[in-house]
Amino acid sequence: MSGYASFVLFAAVLVLVPGPDTAVVIRNTLAGGRRRGTWSALGIAASNAVQGTAAAAGLAAVVVRVEPLFQAIRWLGIAYLVYLGVRPLRSAVRGEYADLAGAPDAGAALRGLRQGFLSNITNPKVLAFYLAVLPQFLGPDAAVPVLAAFALTHAVIGVVWSLVLVAGLHRARGVLTRRPVRRALDALTGCALLGFGARLAAGRG
Repeated sequence: MSGYASFVLFAAVLVLVPGPDTAVVIRNTLAGGRRRGTWSALGIAASNAVQGTAAAAGLAAVVVRVEPLFQAIRWLGIAYLVYLGVRPLRSAVRGEYADLAGAPDAGAALRGLRQGFLSNITNPKVLAFYLAVLPQFLGPDAAVPVLAAFALTHAVIGVVWSLVLVAGLHRARGVLTRRPVRRALDALTGCALLGFGARLAAGRG
């Protein structure tokens, strides 16, 4: 239990550090409101659960060790981050926001879920995190269910923080969706996503 408590504290600190997932949640909440932001958070959590379970079962180790597969996932992740980064930058340049009036968006949930899941599942750093960090708290002989429980705990902590972020952004959306503010935020999130993509491209994982 002491190891679990230490892991929970470590995971809580880790999820507070801004990364690609945070940028995706912010972007989707501003673009599509609370519904789209929430589904982005759930997509990220689902990906974390998949990758954590894969790590617990030993599948992640295979991915990391098979260099062509690892590199394919890495470059897919880079390409997707670039794609996500270019879109808000383009919106910032144009300054045209058809959704500022709050028009309903029937596809918001699906887009949010897809973008959250894909941005996380194509980031090999998540697999590397589970493979490198979990043994530090559990030891090499931990059972698969225990490993999976730790990994799923990280996913739960992450989604709780993301939902808190979404709620805060939604409350302030009246200010944040004003055109000058929105353009500035789009420029910032776009640059952040491109920066995360560049960092991923600069290193092995």
